Amino acid sequence: MTGAAAPIGGDAPTAARLATLAVRDFRNLVAVNASVPDAGVVVVGENGHGKSNLLEAIAYLRLLRSVRGARDRDLIRHGAPAFHIAATCAGSPVRRVSVGVDRQGRKRVMLDGADAARLTDALDALPSVTFSPRDVDLVAGGPGERRRFLDITLALSAPAYLEALRQYRAALARRNAALREAVRRGAAAAGVAAWEPALARHGGSLVRARRAWVAASAEPFAAHCAAIGERGRPTLRYAGAAAEADDPEAAIAEQLERQRETDVRRGLTQAGPHRDDLGMALDGHDLRTVGSAGQHRTAAIVLRLLEAATHRDATGVTPVLLLDDPFAELDRQRTTRILALLAALGPGQHLVCVPRADEVPAQYTRLARWTIADGTLTTGAA
Repeated sequence: MTGAAAPIGGDAPTAARLATLAVRDFRNLVAVNASVPDAGVVVVGENGHGKSNLLEAIAYLRLLRSVRGARDRDLIRHGAPAFHIAATCAGSPVRRVSVGVDRQGRKRVMLDGADAARLTDALDALPSVTFSPRDVDLVAGGPGERRRFLDITLALSAPAYLEALRQYRAALARRNAALREAVRRGAAAAGVAAWEPALARHGGSLVRARRAWVAASAEPFAAHCAAIGERGRPTLRYAGAAAEADDPEAAIAEQLERQRETDVRRGLTQAGPHRDDLGMALDGHDLRTVGSAGQHRTAAIVLRLLEAATHRDATGVTPVLLLDDPFAELDRQRTTRILALLAALGPGQHLVCVPRADEVPAQYTRLARWTIADGTLTTGAA
């Protein structure tokens, strides 16, 4: 099981599907128009020709930002005034979604032909989870990578978490602004403490949800790692100053008060869930420091599997799986085991990108085959 609730009504999950895709001037993609088979597709193309850009454009319809961390304006093709992505979907609440961004950073999102009242209304318009070799940063990178993973996983499967996160970030920004003002004036500012009750209240909600997810996910994390071939004992834990507190709200409030003078001197809030981490260990040792590249890769893939399962269990919708050369540097045996775990998520649409036709796993040879070269997608046989 995962840390999410069961589908409403107990019905079997439905599968989100990308039916059609239109992309204009996104990175090196000049113009893409495609109808996507229900089962999915394999896109074959050499590195640097646009495979990852294609999946990034599709994933943009989930987060309304780049999964690779790029600024919106940097996604616009050189020389173009804006980029535009449009899709028709099935199996999700939104039938049609489109988004455009110009070089001034103006973003317009439309859902089923109408302007989205708020950008948050368009989050998860096309549910998807991206698997990529860059995911090793979830394990080997800094705490910010793992906090972002937790926030995305939980915010897109629980509206209450998304609202708590929004409120927490707003209060944090205002307290930090008050701290900077205090630094500028060279004295403590009364306005700093004013934002602490909101930080504690919403921060407590975040901590409870995160540690509940970690507690529920610890067993499947270990089981999936073992199924892929890990022989050590993997563990998950939520790490933070209030992570073990019976009342995280009270613990955060106490930390903020205790550190207020230090925060004023430094101009930054140093206590709260924005400083916490998702700890991973192997046989009791920090996986980040003792794990091999292969072990980092295994753990990262398992985290993505748990992300997909959390969304499925919470919303009743299995997300589209975007597989960006996910089996690079993995042996055939591990690849086969990972594919079995992907299949266990249930029926769904898989969009797979590989650099060469001979690297298509046997399980995906039944999918339609497309090619991409110099940003031009050909929706025919390779």
